[in-house]
Amino acid sequence: MLRSLVGSEMCIRDSPMMLLRVWLVLMALELVHADSWAVLVDTSRFWFNYRHAGNTLAVYHGLKKLGMPDSNIVLMLADDMPCNPRNPLPAQVPIDERGTDVYGTDVEVDYRGEEVTVENFIRVLTGRHHAGTPVNKRLLSDQNSNVLVYMSGHGGEEFLKFQDSEEISAQDFEDAFQQMHHQRRYKQLLFITDTCQAATLNTALNAPKVLAIGSSRLGQNSYSYSNIPELGLSPLDRFSFLLNGYIQGLSRSSTASLAHMIQSLAREYNTQKAQIGVHLTTGMDPTKAKVVDFFGSAFQVSMPKHVRKIVPA
Repeated sequence: MLRSLVGSEMCIRDSPMMLLRVWLVLMALELVHADSWAVLVDTSRFWFNYRHAGNTLAVYHGLKKLGMPDSNIVLMLADDMPCNPRNPLPAQVPIDERGTDVYGTDVEVDYRGEEVTVENFIRVLTGRHHAGTPVNKRLLSDQNSNVLVYMSGHGGEEFLKFQDSEEISAQDFEDAFQQMHHQRRYKQLLFITDTCQAATLNTALNAPKVLAIGSSRLGQNSYSYSNIPELGLSPLDRFSFLLNGYIQGLSRSSTASLAHMIQSLAREYNTQKAQIGVHLTTGMDPTKAKVVDFFGSAFQVSMPKHVRKIVPA
């Protein structure tokens, strides 16, 4: 593509003006494709909740595979599994017996440990930050943005735990999404939760253009998947395992719709013990919205987080 823009390698090497033009084109591409954003949250601390971190990091790498840059992802991890003294593989978060590591050297964690709170999560969604909050801790979406909110943790009927010490309710999610809508912080929003009774978190949702998917319905649990003997626990939950498999099977040019994703997951996931719960609000059509509109970007071109500027609303 760049060869067609500048004519030849000779032009790039010999003309400073041409280099500037190439840089401007790349920045334009970054702006055009900066309409996909994600907030990924592991709400659980303690080693025995390893799978919640595994779920979240697996989705994170799925987004990056499909082209979403770190500058468009806010990653919140409630515990530091790679450095946990019980981890026999320091600095790694393997999610299968083959040792597939979803941590590695290229993970940018924006909120870590005690920073992962209900208050900070709502501030990220609504943009109501304290003065001086770094850019990497902000969701800089606008009215043209497709926003993915993915969460994994322990929950119950109409609540999700944070850090085993506080909870966020179904009504809290509705209030936050309504604020986002009124502040023009999204075009369409995809809300995915992997927790027990996950679909009950969607009962209050009425904000426009929201598709909510929960890994279990009222009275149902969300079950873990597989086991890594070396770790002595499950690395993923079953729903997130299947979601990750679906994402990994896509390319950046995929035309698969959200409806197709839901049907594919339901076909493999739904059992007597747990079924996916889906909630739609006005203006959202999952047959027309593409999966990659929320999980990826056509080009992975982005300014680093520390040099991005905040434009006043």
